[in-house]
Amino acid sequence: MRPKNGILLLSAACALALAGLASAQDTGMGSTRQSYQQDRAFCKSGQSSQDFATCMREAGAAAQERPRGNLTESNDANKFARCEYHKNPEDREYCIRRMQGEGTVSGSVDGGGLLRELRVVTKPGP
Repeated sequence: MRPKNGILLLSAACALALAGLASAQDTGMGSTRQSYQQDRAFCKSGQSSQDFATCMREAGAAAQERPRGNLTESNDANKFARCEYHKNPEDREYCIRRMQGEGTVSGSVDGGGLLRELRVVTKPGP
């Protein structure tokens, strides 16, 4: 018995979709491998504030977490949760604006922390 055209087209579409998915996964692995190589090179350069063994261990851990999506540059929920500390709505708004990138940032994580500063001009009260 010969398959109907609809089934044949559906099978072809599924095969193309799977091929595309496999290709996307291969690309992801390539970027993970490349990032790992860059991290290792950074460790070997001596520019890290960590000792060599710790730096290499962190590079390996990052390589494992990157494909899982657990390694991100910023976590918005966590970033803005810091602003919930402020009870005054105006202070909370300023905090959110600083977290969104307004103002200036100085310091470094290696140096002990980042200082985010937002200068807001206000009119003096009566």
